[in-house]
Amino acid sequence: MRIHLLGGFGEKGRTSLAIESKGYRLMLDAGINTSVPMDHADYYPRVSPAALAATDALIITHAHEDHVTALGWALAHGFAGRILMGAETARDADLAWAAYAAPDDRARAKAAAVEPLPARGTVTLGPFTVTTGRSGHIVGGSWCVIDDGERRFAYCGDVVPDSPVFMMDPLPPCDAIAIDASYGDDDVPARERARQVAAFVAEHPEGCVLPTPLAGRSLELLAILPEPIALAPGMRASLEAQLAADEWLRPGVSGSLAARLAAARDWREGEPLPQAALLCHDGMGMSGPAATILPLAEQRGHPVLFTGHLPKDSPGDRMVRAGRAAWNRLPTHPTLGENRAIVSASGARVVLGHSCDPATLRALAAHIPLLRADLSTGASLDI
Repeated sequence: MRIHLLGGFGEKGRTSLAIESKGYRLMLDAGINTSVPMDHADYYPRVSPAALAATDALIITHAHEDHVTALGWALAHGFAGRILMGAETARDADLAWAAYAAPDDRARAKAAAVEPLPARGTVTLGPFTVTTGRSGHIVGGSWCVIDDGERRFAYCGDVVPDSPVFMMDPLPPCDAIAIDASYGDDDVPARERARQVAAFVAEHPEGCVLPTPLAGRSLELLAILPEPIALAPGMRASLEAQLAADEWLRPGVSGSLAARLAAARDWREGEPLPQAALLCHDGMGMSGPAATILPLAEQRGHPVLFTGHLPKDSPGDRMVRAGRAAWNRLPTHPTLGENRAIVSASGARVVLGHSCDPATLRALAAHIPLLRADLSTGASLDI
């Protein structure tokens, strides 16, 4: 089994890899890199048209832009194989395409035929048996284990082992694994980060803005924020859809969060910023209502708290560096202890890490000796 690292290794964004065995080529995810412009070569996965044309199938693990947005680009550059993604991912993917894909690529992705990927189950693709499980990161998010009968490779995608909202299923044993290394050696537990976020909101009774991805972290913020809570346009419908997907949630969560959602007020553009914690997407300030709300908040000195990744020179990054916004890393990816536990349970002899820069990967490798911190996008390896 040969693994090709197409994006997201030694960098954050454009997460993608390919697996070859017995004449079959499977691609996992097709993301973009929001840290560079769309016309930059590093915006898309590092894969040639010939390799895309030779790819038999593509699995999309979830609908965030760094995992799904390059689908239309891949179709335009030679890919003509099968496309598999979960029903919720297929439903939500156009949000990423609308914000971050070229218009023609968005149209190609929307028109493409998609086959269902089970939330928890198996599917056969050529010589591969693909086992899936819930990732704990987002409604519709999956991890995948690829088995060619001789080797098993686990691709975590983005996972959260101990989310208070979403369920993550345990991964089976494997020979090699690609872990979500987004947070490197950060080991601050989710409950402490949640306490810090709630404290920030409580310290600003005049209101504050919390940019967030439309799906995933938005539901976790709904669970921890002190009331009152306000919602930017589009947020309520997304939260309702996530709460309706009981299969992906921890038992008992949907009822309590539905009550919190019912109590939240809807904020509309043109109104004064509310005296409440205002949830708006996207989480970086690059698109959606956040793109107009953040300049207004900055102009008026209204408090802003970012809770996730901020690409270099994004509106969020500029505001935090200028001291006009705060930042707190709310765990929507694994902490150090969680990644160590994942690797230990897997029994893997080879460990790869995606979604972080080289320094962050080296810091994590100091605690996970099997982690290949020397590998980056463009590399290939046999397992």
